[in-house]
Amino acid sequence: MLQTYANSILLNPGDNVVVALQDIEAGANAAFVDTPLPGQVLRGHKIARQPIAAGENVIRYGQIIGQAKADIHPGEHVHVHNLGMGDHSQDYQHGQACVPLDPVSEERTFLGYRRTTGKAGTRNYIGILTSVNCSGSVARFIAEAAEKSGFLRDYPNVDGIVPIVHGTGCGMSGKDEGYATLFRTLSGYAQHPNFAAILLIGLGCEVMQVADLIGERKMRPGGDLRYMTIQQTGGTRKTIEAGLAELKELAEIANKAERTPVPISEITVGMQCGGSDGYSGITANPALGMASDLLVRHGGTTILSETSEIYGAEHLLTRRAVSVDVGKKLIERVRWWEDYTARNGGEMDNNPSPGNKRGGLTTILEKSLGAAAKGGSAPLVDVYKFGEPVDKKGFVFMDSPGFDPCSVTGQIASGANIIVFTTGRGSVSGYMPTPCIKLATNSEMYGRMSEDMDINCGDVISENISLEAKGREIFEKIISVASGGHSKSEQLGFGGVEFVPWQIGAVM
Repeated sequence: MLQTYANSILLNPGDNVVVALQDIEAGANAAFVDTPLPGQVLRGHKIARQPIAAGENVIRYGQIIGQAKADIHPGEHVHVHNLGMGDHSQDYQHGQACVPLDPVSEERTFLGYRRTTGKAGTRNYIGILTSVNCSGSVARFIAEAAEKSGFLRDYPNVDGIVPIVHGTGCGMSGKDEGYATLFRTLSGYAQHPNFAAILLIGLGCEVMQVADLIGERKMRPGGDLRYMTIQQTGGTRKTIEAGLAELKELAEIANKAERTPVPISEITVGMQCGGSDGYSGITANPALGMASDLLVRHGGTTILSETSEIYGAEHLLTRRAVSVDVGKKLIERVRWWEDYTARNGGEMDNNPSPGNKRGGLTTILEKSLGAAAKGGSAPLVDVYKFGEPVDKKGFVFMDSPGFDPCSVTGQIASGANIIVFTTGRGSVSGYMPTPCIKLATNSEMYGRMSEDMDINCGDVISENISLEAKGREIFEKIISVASGGHSKSEQLGFGGVEFVPWQIGAVM
């Protein structure tokens, strides 16, 4: 349990800053700080608890979050005006803190859909997947025609029809890294266990050819994959008619699926954070880390991502790697990102966002240390590229940008059948076909946006709820939603615009 005080918290005895738990006015005293504050400090922001000389490291969580840009006196607000990145270098040890978690003998199940592939779904949708932007409108037209016809009323086991449209698939190289990334993403969605059946729609002349996506392999056994191109079918109207006929046949197949007890080891959780604040690394993220460890102990899988937002904390993850090779795979991705941002005129510290900074975060090092807490303490089993199928159980990492819809798209393509998303500023989104559970980092935002937030983690501070208890609450919510309980984002109808493949390379 975190030991909290009236107005601030010390996260580690070695920290030279504390975090305000409420707005503290000038002239007032903060806990752990002997000097009255010379100016107001807002909730979630940092306060110096001792003198910090210019160039000296600023420490939070017992880790370096940057260097002082000027002398900082006790009681002063520590933020963008006096704290910067400084030189970033890490001691990458591999496996030094790789401690296996004790497995749980208790057998837990959820009510899921066991597929012929052996995988398990948490939802039973029919997907209309597009190979290219040019077929996106027709995919939506087919979905709208199906909704107007009302034929799904005869198929109560089908959760709905989801058009998956995007802005790429052509005007790109057909053999570079960007093509391979999109290919993995579309293939992952086509085979996702939350889809009972797939209708794949192409235009016909695009770079991302439907025939290449289908290939010679059997992408989905059981006849639950159909495909067509608009040009070959005869244009828009004929494709809508043909697509609607295919959907009716696919609905017959999808409706045969029923929820049955499935071990929770078949749950794969994609873990995300967005719109973070100064509380994210104190409440929701470490609580999700507790839930992650619980699921891993039950044989399940959790995916941490957002490579640009673990920058500065990657050394903590390499220490938990199960092998030197796994640790090196993570560092290779970090080095790729350093080159990627440099050649595109960016920088790895082009983050936190303005909203993050208003919430109290200053450098990417600080944000990353809080974000990495979502990964709990389990060993790092493997590292995957964006959208690469996750084929190992346990805690893993998938490379992705920090842009939430894009990162979640990769996690779903990799096999996540549940998303858990922490937010301190109030991010709203959903990710069909995979349900998304939202965790609020602070009670104030939860009070304003309770219709969007599934769980309030702010009570870790406001009511001294233990991180262990909050982690158990999140864990039970995961099982409930996996079994068919609707998350807030599902109730609101989110998921129509959040499919965002990572577009790498030249647009030609």
